[in-house]
Amino acid sequence: MGDDARRVVLPAADWASAVAAELVARLSDRPALRICLPTGETPGPVYAALVAAACDGRVSFDRATLVMLDAWVGLPPGDPARCDVRLRAELVDRLPRPPAAFIAIDVDGPDPDAAADRHDAAAARLDLAILGLGPNGHVGFNEPGSRPDDPTRLVRLAASSREAAVARYGATRVPTAGITIGLRRLLGAEEAWLLVTGERKASILRRCLEDPVGPDRPASWLRRHPRLTVFADEGAASLLPRG
Repeated sequence: MGDDARRVVLPAADWASAVAAELVARLSDRPALRICLPTGETPGPVYAALVAAACDGRVSFDRATLVMLDAWVGLPPGDPARCDVRLRAELVDRLPRPPAAFIAIDVDGPDPDAAADRHDAAAARLDLAILGLGPNGHVGFNEPGSRPDDPTRLVRLAASSREAAVARYGATRVPTAGITIGLRRLLGAEEAWLLVTGERKASILRRCLEDPVGPDRPASWLRRHPRLTVFADEGAASLLPRG
């Protein structure tokens, strides 16, 4: 196990449709997949391509279970930056037939630690974990310092993550914390995909894939996964070794 991830590098214009096509193929073979899904700028075009495929009858999510990867804590219901709001708006509520289940994270209840424990149970059996790469090497809200045995938990967010909620996603307030599926569950998924686009991610992607594995770049722990695929566009892969 380790350092033998499948790397798929695609032109930016083809990247989203190619990733969506691979997921369509997975669902065609296994309609009842349990899939962990992220939010953020990177997966948005993939979700648009999946909605188009579902509307055209090329795929259905009606037997699939969709599990949220992470969620901000401290944002009010309906806030545009909330991960459940974004995932519903970009994918779940646009599907012509709803998924068998959409498992969100309860960030509105009185006990976020209990909510994290419940979501850890929901993430105990994932067929496919789809993940993005943060600019500081985080995956989900597994910020620098995270370890491969970390469970789903309430976390203190890095300053860059808190600021992104407002600056990039339009949050009405700065979130206080986050809940994330931990690396233990992500590494335990049957298969993992890391989605990375843009030249601004080139340096951190190179460090995560080529430098020694360690907690300063939590996404580097994914190299321990026996079935990791990295889907990168040419900009994100521009600093990786050729071939």
